Order: sequence, then C-alpha cells, then structure tokens
Amino acid sequence: MDFGRVLTAMVTPFDSRGSLDLEKTTKLIEYLIANGTDGLVITGTTGESPTLTRNEKRELWEHTVKVVNKRIPVIAGTGCNDTNSSVELTKEAEASGVDAVMLVTPYYNKPDQRGLFEHFKTIAAATNLPVMLYNIPGRSVVSLTKETVLALAEIDNIVSIKDASGDMDTISKLIEDSPDDFSVYSGEDSLTLPIRAIGGDGIVSVASHIIGKEMQEMLDKFDQGEVKSASNLHRQLVPLMNELFLFPSPAPVKAALKLKGIDTGGVRLPLVPLSVDACKRLSAMLHQ
Repeated sequence: MDFGRVLTAMVTPFDSRGSLDLEKTTKLIEYLIANGTDGLVITGTTGESPTLTRNEKRELWEHTVKVVNKRIPVIAGTGCNDTNSSVELTKEAEASGVDAVMLVTPYYNKPDQRGLFEHFKTIAAATNLPVMLYNIPGRSVVSLTKETVLALAEIDNIVSIKDASGDMDTISKLIEDSPDDFSVYSGEDSLTLPIRAIGGDGIVSVASHIIGKEMQEMLDKFDQGEVKSASNLHRQLVPLMNELFLFPSPAPVKAALKLKGIDTGGVRLPLVPLSVDACKRLSAMLHQ
C-alpha cells in the first residue's frame, strides 16, 4: 500500500477540561490535508496514546475515518506492551474503518528478538489490515534488528516500518535487503532527507504539523534532481524540527499549532505545557 511521502503523526486535540475534542479534531485534519500531509497516523506517541482510554481511541478512529472520507490513508496506532491487548485494539481499529495499523515495539517488558517476532506475527495474523512496524528504542528500550524486520517483512500484511532509531547504517541495509514492496519511513524529522537520499519512502513526522508544505517542497526538489536546493531547504528546516523536541512531545508542537491559530488544547499529565519562556523562544523560531 502506498501511504505517501509525508505522514503526520497527529496530535490528539483536547478541550479546556482535557477531554477529547472532536470539533477541534475536524479542524486539525482539514488543516493538515491542506498543508502537505499525505497520510495520518493517529493514536500514536504524538497522539498521547498512553493517556487515551480504549473508548477515546475508538471514538477518534471512527471520527477521523469519517472526516477524511478516503482522501488520504488513516493509520491507527494499536500497539502496546501486551500482545493480547494489541490484538484486541487492532481488531477494533479494523472495525472502525482505518486503512492500516502501526505497531510499536513493546516497551518495559524488554522482549528479545524472538519475542518481538512472535509479538508482531501474532498481531498481524489477527487482522487483514496492512501493518507498519514502529521501531523506537529511545522510548521502548528494545530495538528491532535488521534480521527480525526482514523476517517479519515475509509476512504478507507487514508492509512497512517507521524507524526512529537514527541508525543510518542499519536503515540503509534494511532498505537494500527488504522486499521492493516493503516501505521504510524515517521516524526522525531531521533525517527526512538523508533517509530519502538512501532510498527510503518518506517520513512519519511531527514537524509536518507546522512545515508540511516545506517538507514536501524539499522532497520534490530532491526527487527532481535539485539536490543542492533540497539540501539548502533541509538545513533551513532542521533548527525548527529540533526545536519541536526540546521538551517532551507533543507539548511543543501543540504550542506551535496554537501560535499558528490552530488550537488543539493542552497535554495530559504526566506531560505539562511549555513554560512562558519556552513559548516565547518557539514563537521567535516560527517567525524566522
């Protein structure tokens, strides 16, 4: 399945009481589609999935599918550190009408590679949806090896990976050795162009909330052979990409969206909003 080049890991909008706000969600979805987003990844890390109830996830999946109305792919984050719970969530997501699911490496349990393989294999067998693996050792401690990913890629509906390891050598080998129909996405905004340059498919992005059009322009330039122009744009965008991760995500990107006139509410504890000084710094960066 072609998910596109720039997928946005969408924040979850909340109202003033911290409850799910579907009206704000509709406005955010329309804004993202109009500003460079090829696909949406919802109820993932950036969507504050650890704080969302099962009912909230289901409500968000159903609402997003309805609003998007097949214009772009909708990928639901349904992975957790309990395989059976992930299976149940994945089945519910499929029933809601999403186009694919994303499964994060199990956190806290610290499974070995055999355990990781069986975890993902079991969930994939429970759904007909395409599956995107999500490797993020910085949050989950464990990391998928190239060999495990390649073994999983042999399973028919495991079709993609979002890799946020930052390990360019392993990512390069994975792109080289994986099947032609297996897609590899960067999970780090600042590596969007480098991973595209070695044959990756695109980015699952946080920064695309703010600079989606600019990221598309950068990739367009590269794909058209304007490598120097793409590189120049990459260097201009990296400082803002990094600024959006100076504090625990998604607090910075929610603050940046508010500065742009898109209110998605605050964040849920244990995350906290940006300080006044941090907001001032972010505002100055956006004006640049």
